[in-house]
Amino acid sequence: MSKEDMVKEAVEEAKAKAVMEAEKEQDENQPESEAEPEACEDAQEETECEEDVSAEDAEESGDDDSKSGKEKKRFGRKNKKDKKDEKIDELTDRLTRQMAEFDNFRKRTEKEKSQMYEIGAKDIIEKILPVVDNFERGLAAVPEEEQSNPFAQGMEKIYKQLMTTLEEIGVKPIEAVGNEFNPDFHNAVMHVEDEEFGENIVAEEFQKGYTYRESVVRHSMVKVAN
Repeated sequence: MSKEDMVKEAVEEAKAKAVMEAEKEQDENQPESEAEPEACEDAQEETECEEDVSAEDAEESGDDDSKSGKEKKRFGRKNKKDKKDEKIDELTDRLTRQMAEFDNFRKRTEKEKSQMYEIGAKDIIEKILPVVDNFERGLAAVPEEEQSNPFAQGMEKIYKQLMTTLEEIGVKPIEAVGNEFNPDFHNAVMHVEDEEFGENIVAEEFQKGYTYRESVVRHSMVKVAN
């Protein structure tokens, strides 16, 4: 059962309990509310017995006023919100707030998990890149006549498999040589005047740079022309 279902179940139980308590209080208070008209009627009977017959018209008009007053009071009690409904509204509002807080917590947790995963992945990739550099240096140092050697071919296959795996998880090399210098991706360590290249063009790459999911893991170390 998910956390969201547990919260809903707990709130439903509290809601049902509150409804039962409100109905119980209403039943306990019912005799008192019903007793009020009887007390009023007894008082009216005693008043009618004590007063003269000549005042009957006045008493009748007074009774009419009292009856209309009672009807207004009853009317007012009907319009007044029941305790059970108030409790239901309160629990509904509480449930809505809890669901909103839970949704915000879930989104915040997912965002933090995603950031932690990306930070961890970038840290591992940074540790793997020197191994890739050594593979490239070793393969570049193999003489052309020995490239058909089984050992050299095996090392090249391992290198290609490693690069394919990195590419599948989102690691890509940064294009450098022949492209315009971009400080977001390149780290210029040398400058040279060369008419063969245009202005602010990368002439040579000393160390290859890589990106992971559109963010730079390592900048390319380059020589910039003009």
